[in-house]
Amino acid sequence: MKGFNKRYLALIVAGAMGLAGCGSDGKDGEDGAPGEPGPGPNPPVVESSEITNVEVIHHVIEEGQVTFEFQITNEDDALIVGLEKVNAELAAMTENGIARSRDDFEGVKVGGSASEATEGASLTVLENGNYEFIAPMPNVTAGTDGIVRLAVGGGDLIAKSRYIVVSKPENVHTSTTETCQSCHVDYAASHLKHPSYTAINTDGEVDLVAGCMTCHGNVARDDGGYARNTMQKIGHINHQKFETDFTPTNCYTCHAEPVINTSIAGNGCNDCHTSDSAAIQAIAANSDFDAREFHAKSALIGLEERQTIRAEHSTTTSAIYMNEIGEYCTDLKLFKGEEMLDIEALYADGTLSYASAYLHGYNNASIVGRESRTYETSYKGDGSASLCFAKLDLHTPQIMASSRITFAWGADPSYEGVSFTSYSPVTELDNLANETEYDRRHAVTTDSCTTCHNNETNYHKNGSYTEGGLDCVACHNNGQDRNSAGSAPGFGPMVHSMHWGVGASAVTGEPNSATKLNAENCVACHADGIDLYAIPNQFMRAKAFHGGDSTKMASPITANCFACHNDDSALNHMVQQGGSIDEEVVADWYTQPTSESCATCHAEGKSYGIEKFHVFER
Repeated sequence: MKGFNKRYLALIVAGAMGLAGCGSDGKDGEDGAPGEPGPGPNPPVVESSEITNVEVIHHVIEEGQVTFEFQITNEDDALIVGLEKVNAELAAMTENGIARSRDDFEGVKVGGSASEATEGASLTVLENGNYEFIAPMPNVTAGTDGIVRLAVGGGDLIAKSRYIVVSKPENVHTSTTETCQSCHVDYAASHLKHPSYTAINTDGEVDLVAGCMTCHGNVARDDGGYARNTMQKIGHINHQKFETDFTPTNCYTCHAEPVINTSIAGNGCNDCHTSDSAAIQAIAANSDFDAREFHAKSALIGLEERQTIRAEHSTTTSAIYMNEIGEYCTDLKLFKGEEMLDIEALYADGTLSYASAYLHGYNNASIVGRESRTYETSYKGDGSASLCFAKLDLHTPQIMASSRITFAWGADPSYEGVSFTSYSPVTELDNLANETEYDRRHAVTTDSCTTCHNNETNYHKNGSYTEGGLDCVACHNNGQDRNSAGSAPGFGPMVHSMHWGVGASAVTGEPNSATKLNAENCVACHADGIDLYAIPNQFMRAKAFHGGDSTKMASPITANCFACHNDDSALNHMVQQGGSIDEEVVADWYTQPTSESCATCHAEGKSYGIEKFHVFER
């Protein structure tokens, strides 16, 4: 018989009795409440990043220092450990605006900056990925208000983060990211000054102006460190170099909010005006005015007057009809609101400087040339003008008209006046009663030109910048075959070239200011993208590509692309896909289909879609 230890035997007996007792009434007790979940697995951590994201948890401005608590993650949202570099700035709000002194400044010092290397600074790990940075700034007090900016990382392992505007006072700037980037689109991706300093706010949205003002404040410094240009000088003076029909005195272009000045001799005004100038003296008694409105209403500038003329007036151009002597006529009407004005009287008293019309050939939703170049004007007694063309030159199957009226303003109204262009319905040449709407494709936004060309004038020859340059199409179209300073044919190719192609240097011999903007930011004009399949399969006359040789024509997509991508390798690629810039013109050239197949690969959504190489979204 096997022997048992007495202690073990006692345990066995006690266990058996417990089991018997458990089953005595057949009932279990109630389940207890769920316990608190235990700690999860530790989140992954990394020691390096290609992109460093920062979440600012807390910051406080204290006496002599600013303290930050933040968490950093990499491009895969993994927490980053081993951070060694951090820097912060505070540009203080003063009675003269935003200011931040530099270390070698010899005046009343305000604001401050610090990095991990600054004496008295500390960078402390709170837990994986979370840090505290105490930035000593001796000129800061607990009551200091201003723009607070932070950036972390840099070096071999941890990429430097975007600059972050942690906080800023309300209404600290009246220009905005949106107004700046209406032209610059994406400053961070540009090749202009300091694109890497483009800041974001704590929600990850671009805060361009506040980021710039951390260094370029409102208060000028004659000595002491870098970034001596004030923000207002950058806006008011540096942008005057934009040479074509841009005026810095249209303050609404940049200032989305009212600009209330309290010192005529102070910030902003003295960038352009001396304190003893007549303009300053005239308003010196008024210390509370919106500078935007003041400049717009100035008779010396004339902006509001031109804007009012444009807002109040409109024109119409009638469908072409034949008069009793067999001429092709169109009627031009001018309205102020609903009231039709007397063109003859206004022309006679000098209110109008120009009233004219063109007769066009039309095919496949495109203007294909000037049908007639001479006309006679008569007045019908109801205020309208009739312009009649005795003969046609092209005899295209469809014809239409465009008209142009200019209100006289300035020394040369063809440039400085206020012009209106309108287009007639399209009629069948063999049956003028058969009308359809004019429907030329125009793939730009209404404000795509006036966003930058903001002085409400014309480019030339009574053609304004309104409606995305629709005025220009009356002369710059598929068949008019303008030389356009040797830039490119038609409308779209010409605009591309005049901004970023050979045309950019055609006027002065030097690249114009548009070349400083990113050419790939097509969204500045083409906010709704580009549908290559929607481009009419139709040639355009192309002497602009050939030194004035009017025997050549180009396929449309190739013409537009070659206007910017104009080297031999680019052209060779286009030609291999059926494109051309040097086809011989034939009598019915506008009916001939092209062979280009660009959309097969480059239409939006395709493997090499145009949107993969150009920007069509903001």
